[in-house]
Amino acid sequence: MANAASGMAVHDDCKLRFLELKAKRTYRFIVFKIEEKQKQVVVEKVGEPTNSYEDFTASLPADECRYAVYDFDFVTEENCQKSRIFFIAWSPDTSRVRSKMIYASSKDRFKRELDGIQVELQATDPTEMGLDVFKSRAN
Repeated sequence: MANAASGMAVHDDCKLRFLELKAKRTYRFIVFKIEEKQKQVVVEKVGEPTNSYEDFTASLPADECRYAVYDFDFVTEENCQKSRIFFIAWSPDTSRVRSKMIYASSKDRFKRELDGIQVELQATDPTEMGLDVFKSRAN
C-alpha cells in the first residue's frame, strides 16, 4: 500500500491549472482528487475568480479527502491589497481510513509539483479552515 500511495502520478492538468491560478489569476480555487484506480491526482473542480469563499468550501465533500488550492485576497493593516496562495489538505474525520492514508502519504510529493504555494493548512473539519484562520495565516 505504501508503494501505491507514494507512487501517485500528478496529471499535467493539475500543474497547468495551478500555473494559470498563480500567474494569470484565472481561478479563485482548484479542488484536486486522487483517482485511486489510475493512481494519479486530477483536477476535480475549478472556481471562477468571482466565486466566494463559501463557493470554495461547498466544493469540498463532507466525507471524502481532497487537496485544494485557494487564492486568498486580503487587505493589510497598511491598507495594501495582497494575495496569498493557500494549499489545503482536506481530510474530514468521516472519510475512509485508507483514503486518509493515501492523501497523507501523497501530499508532500503533490505539493512539490505546485511551485508557488505560500501557506499550507491541514483541515479535518470546516472550522479548521475558516476565513478567520486564512486571515491569521496570511500575514
